[in-house]
Amino acid sequence: MVQKKSNQDKWLKIGLIAVGVIILISLLISPYNKLVGLDEEVQQSWSDVQVQYQRRADLIPNLVETVKGYASQEQTVLTEVTEARSAWASAQASGDQASQIAAAQSMDGALSRLLVTVEAYPDLKSNQNFIALQDELAGTENRVSVARTRYNEAVATYNKMVRQFPSNIYAGMLGFDRKESFQANSGSQNAPQVEF
Repeated sequence: MVQKKSNQDKWLKIGLIAVGVIILISLLISPYNKLVGLDEEVQQSWSDVQVQYQRRADLIPNLVETVKGYASQEQTVLTEVTEARSAWASAQASGDQASQIAAAQSMDGALSRLLVTVEAYPDLKSNQNFIALQDELAGTENRVSVARTRYNEAVATYNKMVRQFPSNIYAGMLGFDRKESFQANSGSQNAPQVEF
């Protein structure tokens, strides 16, 4: 009887240890899986941003060529736009997210200056090709804005998980670092000046 009781105690201890190990493993797996899922959402959101940047970069040569026909003396602005597009292509090829963000922000500024320059050419503004391109570019800019917003939302959710206890412990051990969100360019709160 004593032998049987000691075997039962032994199996009870083994069972309790096994249950404890299973609970501990599930506590580790759940936050890890959540972090992986959130990291994938951030990556998907970043891909969406890149798609919209590429769409914009593909439209720019058409816009620049249309404007060149009317505004040949505005070479500086046109050159800036072309250089910004090239910088975006180089940054995209490098795969470095920070340089892609910087190149995209440079393109934002160049396009703003181009659109302000266009205001000085009434004939250009009435050209159907230009109007179509400008509408496409405006639509693309809206898509870029939405994609950036969704990316920032995904980054915020991910960063919360990375920083909250107890997942911050697992995040640090497993190499889940905080992600950077988009920030507005300095001075972007000021509307561009349009002069006639």
